[in-house]
Amino acid sequence: MSATAEPKDQTILPHGLPILNMPHDQQFKIDSNIKAPDLEHRRVLRKATGTYYTAVAKAKGRFLNHEEARNRAAHIKRDAIEHLDQYLEQFEANLKKNGGHVHWAETADDAVRIIIEIAKKAGVSHTVKSKSMATEEVHLNDALEKAGIEPVETDLGEYICQLRHEPPYHFVTPVMHLTTKDIADTFVRQLHIPRTEVPEELANIAREKLRQQFVTAVMGITGANFLVADAGMIAITENEGNARLSFSMPDVHVALVGIEKIVPRLADLATLWPMLATSGTGQHLTCYNSLIGGPRREGETDGPREFHVILMDNGRTKLLADPEQREAAQCIRCGACLNVCPIFKSVGGHSYDTTYQGPIGSVITPHLRGLKDWKHLSYASSLCGNCTEVCPVRIDIHHHLLRNRRNAVTAHFTTWSERFAFRMWMKGMKSPFLYRMLGRFARVGQFCYDLLRLDKGWIPTPLDGWTKSRTLPRIAKRSFHEWWDTEGQR
Repeated sequence: MSATAEPKDQTILPHGLPILNMPHDQQFKIDSNIKAPDLEHRRVLRKATGTYYTAVAKAKGRFLNHEEARNRAAHIKRDAIEHLDQYLEQFEANLKKNGGHVHWAETADDAVRIIIEIAKKAGVSHTVKSKSMATEEVHLNDALEKAGIEPVETDLGEYICQLRHEPPYHFVTPVMHLTTKDIADTFVRQLHIPRTEVPEELANIAREKLRQQFVTAVMGITGANFLVADAGMIAITENEGNARLSFSMPDVHVALVGIEKIVPRLADLATLWPMLATSGTGQHLTCYNSLIGGPRREGETDGPREFHVILMDNGRTKLLADPEQREAAQCIRCGACLNVCPIFKSVGGHSYDTTYQGPIGSVITPHLRGLKDWKHLSYASSLCGNCTEVCPVRIDIHHHLLRNRRNAVTAHFTTWSERFAFRMWMKGMKSPFLYRMLGRFARVGQFCYDLLRLDKGWIPTPLDGWTKSRTLPRIAKRSFHEWWDTEGQR
């Protein structure tokens, strides 16, 4: 099937991408070919990222030395990852002292099972959820619905995604791809309200719908941005206050958190909170930063009566076992690398078809979900290095993408034709004679290409994938060596 052909027997989701039940790499190519030429989609992203760049530049100026802060943040997370077992045990012991419960989930199924068991024991009919990529990772909403429990997303962006029956587009800004008109259309269609495109009115409509859910919910589910080992507390960062309502009003609070979110000391948040806010949204500090260390104590008027933290592996130890690439586990999910990535801004978040999109998602997804099926994401990169330059914890992202590519080749997950093509390319690059001959053949090929007007597409050529949206580069009439031999030495 060509990229432009209309697929058959498909389901079209609200974000416009078809579900074709085919290998992930083929699905990625089709979805990317739909989104990349979409000029309106790219206009919306340019506007969103342009606002982000301005805010981040201003926020960085508030640091006495932003680069030194990056060094400090990287050191904190590196220490945490290198001594993960010790800090996790310390966190568990301290949280239990505070009256909380700790559960260990090796897989996504384990995490889902534990949450459903807690919910059924509490007699839950619906839950309120704050924004959590860990719950997206395990597809918790689908599992809760199958168990007869209604999950209600309370973050405005996630709530809109839930109404549209689509996954988050970006793991910090779930509806970055939507305009106010798109959101208004969704509210009219799903909530049956009079139409308005005033952002404040749309937010108030969502607030009115959600307030009753907070009042009646028995269980609240959150993620966590950090696990603080020496305090036995989780740290949650948000801008709307919905997470605070999700864990302070219901009787039961469950936090699902990846094991890599550990940090050694409470004092480390003095560095990590501002770095997360600056890189994530361009704020000096996020509006709401909460620390939860246990259930409601005697004399307290709010807070849960039960507090559960589920520490989830789900493939993370596979990444941690790789000494060359384990630094990718230092990621604090700020989303900065997505906002500067030219590939993400072209193909969009939904094309990745995975919980963690963009450059860092392309690094960690093959470790979490299998290199064989997800190796293609590491090739969806220009290797420009922008992602590495903006990472607040100094993860060498673009080189990890190269390492994933190398690992895919070493494991023979590439096709024979690809291996053959690169062997020929290597021979050509190593031989000056072959290199010069290839240049001459290329000029002859370009002459024939122009003569036969193959750019019109009337005969399929191997260059069609490139020329579909680009102009074929012109080959110089003379190579540098030819010019040097005749004129360069004068």
